Amino acid sequence: MFQVYTKKRGSELSKIQVGEFSDLEEAFDCAEKAIENKPDLKYVIEETSGHFNSYGELLTETVAESD
Repeated sequence: MFQVYTKKRGSELSKIQVGEFSDLEEAFDCAEKAIENKPDLKYVIEETSGHFNSYGELLTETVAESD
């Protein structure tokens, strides 16, 4: 599963989920549309495996991040 987030450049606390997809291409399409004409935002695409750490947090791996 791929989760798409937007966040303000330079701010780690502004991460907002905008979608969840099973297909990576769909995730990229959503990510690009989410930041289109918004130069202060960037996207992050994370892949989840469904596993959790000892704190109960979902384990994710960053697949892509815009500049």
